[in-house]
Amino acid sequence: MDQVGYLTWLNGPVARARITGNIQMLEQVEVSDYHLIGEVISMERNTATIQVYEETAGVKPGDPVYGVGMPLSVELGPGLIGQIYDGIQRPLALLAQLSGDFIARGISVASISREQSWHFQPRMREGDTVRSGQVLGTAPETPLVEHCVLVPYGMSGTLTWIAPEGDYTVTDVIARVDTPLGMEELTMLQRWPVRTPRPVHHRMDPSEPLITGQRVIDTLFPIAKGGTAAVPGGFGAGKTVLQQALAKWSNADIVIYVGCGERGNEMTDVLTEFPKLIDPKTGRSLIERTILIANTSNMPVAAREASIYTGITMAEYYRDMGYDVALMADSTSRWAEALREISGRLEEMPAEEGFPAYLPSRLASFYERAGRVVSMGNLEGSITIVGAVSPPGGDFSEPVTQHTQRFIRTFWALDKSLAAARHFPALNWLNSYSGYADDVARWWSENVSTEWIDYRNRIMAILQQESELQEIVRLVGPDTLPDDQRFVLFVARLIKQAFLQQNAMDPVDAYTPPAKQMAILQLLMHLNDRGRQIIAKGAPVGRIQNEVTIWPQVLRAKANVPNDDLSAFDQLTEELDEQLDRIERDYES
Repeated sequence: MDQVGYLTWLNGPVARARITGNIQMLEQVEVSDYHLIGEVISMERNTATIQVYEETAGVKPGDPVYGVGMPLSVELGPGLIGQIYDGIQRPLALLAQLSGDFIARGISVASISREQSWHFQPRMREGDTVRSGQVLGTAPETPLVEHCVLVPYGMSGTLTWIAPEGDYTVTDVIARVDTPLGMEELTMLQRWPVRTPRPVHHRMDPSEPLITGQRVIDTLFPIAKGGTAAVPGGFGAGKTVLQQALAKWSNADIVIYVGCGERGNEMTDVLTEFPKLIDPKTGRSLIERTILIANTSNMPVAAREASIYTGITMAEYYRDMGYDVALMADSTSRWAEALREISGRLEEMPAEEGFPAYLPSRLASFYERAGRVVSMGNLEGSITIVGAVSPPGGDFSEPVTQHTQRFIRTFWALDKSLAAARHFPALNWLNSYSGYADDVARWWSENVSTEWIDYRNRIMAILQQESELQEIVRLVGPDTLPDDQRFVLFVARLIKQAFLQQNAMDPVDAYTPPAKQMAILQLLMHLNDRGRQIIAKGAPVGRIQNEVTIWPQVLRAKANVPNDDLSAFDQLTEELDEQLDRIERDYES
């Protein structure tokens, strides 16, 4: 590693260096004899500005700068799944062994083990023509994930040799390709610059929903595989709990959880809880299809900015293997705060609330890396991004929330008052929205029920009408309303308690499959239709509320009815009809 310059100025994680050798924009460097990892973020004549990803205490002007000769990159290959990394892809378990409870500066460790062997099984034969993104072979990474060894991007030619089935490390040569530039040797280990999106063959329209098992999301505010969503909410509104529920229950193949600038105790809960979680589809540990990136608030602030790109680059790698990946970023507000701090140290002109003027473009460049694609190897995969936003005081008008709304299509607005009322998920159904409802309607129609979109629209209409009536109720009380409007309030309350509210700790209610969601909806909409008919004939709403005795069973059906046996809903519907028929007969002319 050659010295390419020396420091002339230092301000926290930002340094300037006089360049005496060869260096490029966005090149990774090592600063001082501590060998702190950094990245060149601007160049002017022979002066480079460097963003340092480690603590710079003790570093001084005159210290050397060493060039690495490549951009800030992540290592890609078998061995990523199940790991816990910091923001610049250093495995925390290995760092703990080397430096104890606190990360020592300048430690350089391999992101992927060079000693562990993987059972490689070739998929191609000698003499085959290969091109970028094709699958050379596979290696079981965990019992839940089969790792595909891909031909590196930019490489094409004739496969002259491929290793026979057997055990190899990530640095062993497994293939040789005769390219126009000469013979190339391939291993299972690749590198990719974190700020460069991996190329794809073409993008596809999102049409299949990401099933989360959270009824308020799947039914009212769905997200498609390859979609983008934001989860804004103040402190205590339940952002982290909701993202953990999505990570556990969604039908994504791979989950990448990025804790960006979160409090240490929250990340500790995540790191200790995830290995204990059981994948409901397989019965195995959820960590066998999960990658965790932990960058807490007491870690160097510049590394927060890198952690988001580290996570999305890993997600693109598994997407190119044909997997559906869900990326949870918690939270993008802390990432934006890191941008603001670094921008201030660079003495850049601040924009609104001190954030840099390029905040919107950085948010756009992150969220646009989501999508459902056909990879260069003709494999279909997707990346779904769910980014938590932590607006100060729950103010959704602040810049990060406002700019994020420009680049996402699903907005799950958390309401602290609902969280205080123990209503989980605390999504405010009036402030939330989804742009994917029409895209996924066909999937619901073909796989679950043709009535899904109609029921969704009707529930939204009832909740909207209930909100308007609450304004009157607060002024004059509910008794002044006519019976049909009081019935709307009653049905809306049932919808909130029997459908929207969900118990994340209940073994049945924590996850609701699509078929059961439709069964609950059908019961509630049947009740709504019958009740309106009876009230139109002159029956008071009080009789429906007081003389029907199965309301407790309706409310508890979400937890009491097994997910794999929905016959109880037919029985509930019959009992409801019997009791409503007795009331209706009294008002038939």
